Amino acid sequence: MAKKKVTVEEEQEQIQATEVLEQEIAEQGSGIETTEFPEVAEVTSDGAQLPTSEEETLYDLEIREYGEVTFPLESTAEDSAALPPLSEDSTMMEEPDGSDSGPIREEIPEKTDRQMFFGLNFREMDRYLTPEEKKEWNSIYAAYRGRTALSGTIIGVDSLSIGVRNPETGEMERKTMYCAVVIPYRVRIMIPATEMWIKGQERPDFVMRSMVGATIDFHIIKVDRESGFAIGSRALALKARRRYFAAKPTLSKVGAWLKCRVIAVGPRRCLVECHGYDISLTQRELRYASIPDLRDEYHPGMELECILKKYNPRTHTMEISIKETESNPFDNAELRHPEGCRRQAVISGKYGGGVFCNLPDGAVCMCSYSYQYTDADFMIGDTVILVVERHNLEKKQMYGKILSKW
Repeated sequence: MAKKKVTVEEEQEQIQATEVLEQEIAEQGSGIETTEFPEVAEVTSDGAQLPTSEEETLYDLEIREYGEVTFPLESTAEDSAALPPLSEDSTMMEEPDGSDSGPIREEIPEKTDRQMFFGLNFREMDRYLTPEEKKEWNSIYAAYRGRTALSGTIIGVDSLSIGVRNPETGEMERKTMYCAVVIPYRVRIMIPATEMWIKGQERPDFVMRSMVGATIDFHIIKVDRESGFAIGSRALALKARRRYFAAKPTLSKVGAWLKCRVIAVGPRRCLVECHGYDISLTQRELRYASIPDLRDEYHPGMELECILKKYNPRTHTMEISIKETESNPFDNAELRHPEGCRRQAVISGKYGGGVFCNLPDGAVCMCSYSYQYTDADFMIGDTVILVVERHNLEKKQMYGKILSKW
């Protein structure tokens, strides 16, 4: 039986008829008429509308994720003209109630130094350290975590440019200032001048430069593990020592014996620190005997005994005496050095035409010159022969006359 040939026109008519039939069957099977609805924007749980596919085409945004927060970095020219510019620390959001009041700016808080510190991978960073270096870093970590004090010796004072926050504007500013340097083993710990003194009790820069060799307490306020240094604050440690001292009645009782540390010495004054208080002492408060230059007797790093004379925790004032830890050499001096006796002494100072001479037992005799000598004939440090003329028991002073050089 011969097959019937189908032309191209007949084949196309059959295909069109089949498509029309399938469409009618689909409409009858669904039972509803197909209607084109306009595209509706999706709505989130908090009522904010998400952009539709058409709106999304208007934004050529690059999204970068920071934790759980995402924010756009770029926008088209039309959007930038209509909306305020966004920085990398802000994000575009709508009002929570869904009202069309325009976009708002949400600031992403910067991480604090402590947040960045706790985010460090200590195991990986300290992996190749020697045991001594690990011990040093662990002590710094512990002091920073627990806000406890460390002690160290100042080995130098450098002039560095560092960033400090302006207390009035809150902005970071670049300032050049002196920084005390403490290196326990390998880590450089810097204490800026602004963190060296309690506010309102600042000292001149030359005092800080003369503190090399002094032992100080400080708190760690910043750890830069990647750069291998830390920043300390002596002021915080001073405040902590003051609180501890005020809470101990046995220590803060007038007449108590305390320890103080010498932190800076000049020709005529000595700066000591006693339980959080920086106290400037003169020669009269240090020794009964006259000292021509305090730097010959004292140096930073020394620890001395002292007696508490006055203390007021409300006004943060303290007075101490170092010389009263020793017996007064003038006691019974009239028996050891009676009037008319001759003694060997050393000239320790000159003031107002008078000459201070130190006797071997520590007693001081205020002398004048005999008629054959002038002031130019004697220098500080010369050994002389003097004669004791009288004693003043009320003022505890002894007077004499220089007879000759020895």
